[in-house]
Formats: sequence, C-alpha cells, structure tokens
Amino acid sequence: MGSPEAAYRSGEGSALHVDTAFYDRLAEHTGERELVERFVLPIRSGQAWEVPAGHLCRISTPEGPQVGDLNVWNRHNPRERLWASRTRQLQRAHVSRHDRLWSTLPYLRPLVTITNDTLEWYGTDEEGGRVHDLLGTRCDPYVNRMLTGEDFDRHCHSNLTRAVLPHGLTEFDVHDVLNVFQCTGLNDRDQYFMKASPAGPGDFFEFFAEQDLLCALSTCPGGDLSVPLWGPDARDPVEVCRPLGVEVHRPSPALTEGWSVPPTAAYRGRHGLTGPG
Repeated sequence: MGSPEAAYRSGEGSALHVDTAFYDRLAEHTGERELVERFVLPIRSGQAWEVPAGHLCRISTPEGPQVGDLNVWNRHNPRERLWASRTRQLQRAHVSRHDRLWSTLPYLRPLVTITNDTLEWYGTDEEGGRVHDLLGTRCDPYVNRMLTGEDFDRHCHSNLTRAVLPHGLTEFDVHDVLNVFQCTGLNDRDQYFMKASPAGPGDFFEFFAEQDLLCALSTCPGGDLSVPLWGPDARDPVEVCRPLGVEVHRPSPALTEGWSVPPTAAYRGRHGLTGPG
C-alpha cells in the first residue's frame, strides 16, 4: 500500500511549480557570480544581514557539523516573514534543493528558493531522521528554565534577538526557524527527536532571494547536537560547537534574465465582511 498523496497540490503555472532549470543554472554557474559579503559567526552567537532580491546566499560549515537557526523577513516589511508551518505543508517538513520558504499571510509568496544543498544525499536514515528541519523551532531560555531551572542567555532565540536589534526589530519579531544542518524526525510515539548533524567541513546550504530580505542566523549552543541538551545525560556541549560561514553572491544578470520578484497572494476578498469600502 503506497503512501497517501500530499494534501496541498497544484498544477503547472502556480507558485508551487518551480522552474528547476533556472535554479540549477544559478547553482552550477559559480564562476558567473560576484562575492558581495562574507563573514563567519562564532559559536553561540547570532548575526543579521541583508540579501538583495536576485542574489544568492550560502550558509556553510567551515569546520564541521554545526546547526544554524535561520529567520527570514521581507527587508522592507518585517510583518512578511518565514511561515514555517505553511512551508511544511506546501513543501516538506525537511527542505532541500528546489523547495521554497513561504511568507506569512496576507502575502503568501516565496521568500527564497533553495538552489543547492550538499547534504541532499542524506535522505531518510534508518530512524526516520532527515536534514534541514522545519518540524521544530529554535531553542530558547524560557523552555530551558522550565526544563532545568537555570538561566542561559545563548540559546538561539536570544542570539537572534540580539542580532536583529540593530535592524530595528525586537524579540517579538523573532519567529519559528529553519534549522539548517539539523537532523530530526518523529519517533514511534510521534515525539520530536534530534540527532547529530551529518554535515562535514565545507558542506553548504544555498538559496536564491526571491525578494529583498533581512536574514538572521544563530549558531546553536547545542553545536552539532551529538550531546543532549536536556535530560539525565545532558551536559554542556560546548566542545561540539563550531562556527558557521555566510556568503552573499550577485549572479550574472544573464543568469537571472526574465526573473522577477513574485507577487503577493492573489486573494483580494474581504473575508466575508460586509460594509462600506
């Protein structure tokens, strides 16, 4: 008996239909791009940066496995931001090449399209683990206090909060994340589990900015997640924490010819409300 069909399906020509040849050309023609920004995030830190529409952004593991918690906003309107739950429904719970990250209502359009992923080979392991997780969300000091009775200020929520403050955003703008390089799944009791990241030195995850973006990334204090953060076997996993690299590239105009920023959702109704206007 086969698996049930996905609930959210669409035909040719919708925003769910991806021109894979276009994005594959962007990934393959690395000699036809210009590096415009590069930096390294130290362990247990966060940083925010801009990615202009039509540019490529690469997140890498220069020294080996390390989980990164990623937030994405429309640079001009932070109310439009990554909608993790709808992305799970429209794409997958674990994303890879050709998947898109979708924005919140009432905008509902692609923020990014994933162009390259050196961990695409991982697939599904024997325990149901997959990489680049949208099932879970960021670690935070509130849950940590609840589980351990202790305060810790370097969880991903706090790292992201500090990162966005210079850009005029606050803790209230930090949202559910894409856990880049993180291996997760659901066990036979339908409970969320995390495994050690399979990333190695030089692995990367790359995406194309479908609109002007503000991104923020945290180097998770759990490092590669090979050491439990909570529970009877928990200990400080600082020895498995490593930096993450970020690069922003401008592709050749010839590679993006014909592309344009996706429009916002076509629905223009009034939600059944009546009255003047």
